[in-house]
Amino acid sequence: MKPTVELTRSMPHLGHPETAGLIRRAVERTLQAEGVQNPCTVSVLLTDEEGIRSLNREYRQIDRITDVLSFPLNNLIPGVFRPEDCEKDPQSGNLLLGDMALCLPRCEQQAKELNHSYAREVSYLTVHSMLHLLGYDHVDEGVQKQRMRAREKEIMGEEE
Repeated sequence: MKPTVELTRSMPHLGHPETAGLIRRAVERTLQAEGVQNPCTVSVLLTDEEGIRSLNREYRQIDRITDVLSFPLNNLIPGVFRPEDCEKDPQSGNLLLGDMALCLPRCEQQAKELNHSYAREVSYLTVHSMLHLLGYDHVDEGVQKQRMRAREKEIMGEEE
């Protein structure tokens, strides 16, 4: 079952024409890789530098631009998806996983800096954010971060 990806742009025509499709496919790949078979909903905001900075300042008290922000709705255990631990949309019955905000100009910049495509960067950051919505984190430089990075590489189809 395909997830519902609620996509909002902070301004018209932000990003490339293929951005929405890249995000939807990355969401689907992540959910499939994590064994999520239930219908679910993810909200995605596509924004610019000022928009992401404002969100970062408001919700994390960090006054700087970042590439992606994740706002999980549930307290999930990484790698152990349990639908009963998720909020449900009362109208659709979909599981609500949370929200993400992607800074598209930062995606373009990082793609150039890292010498790969815009498509790869948007896909990677979407997978990264989805893993946060599914309980993964990288608050330390140890096991949690290694586990999350390994899952990102697996889902992106990259070699170690």
